[in-house]
Amino acid sequence: MSRLKDLRKARGFTQVQMQMLTGIDQSDYSKIENGKRYYTFEQCVKIARALETSMDYLAGLTDEIKPYPRSPASPEK
Repeated sequence: MSRLKDLRKARGFTQVQMQMLTGIDQSDYSKIENGKRYYTFEQCVKIARALETSMDYLAGLTDEIKPYPRSPASPEK
């Protein structure tokens, strides 16, 4: 989960700001970031959007931080 923490810090966000951006409680977010809790699919989507990255990057499946282009049909939530 160091990617998550490193990217959050690189974007200049605090955990409280991530709570405001994602709706994930700060204490839950902290547990996710420290590997003490897994995030749900929906939480991963919110985190990826807030940090302007892909879910694949957060999962360690790619080293490309830049998100994939979104299709016009995919709704932003």
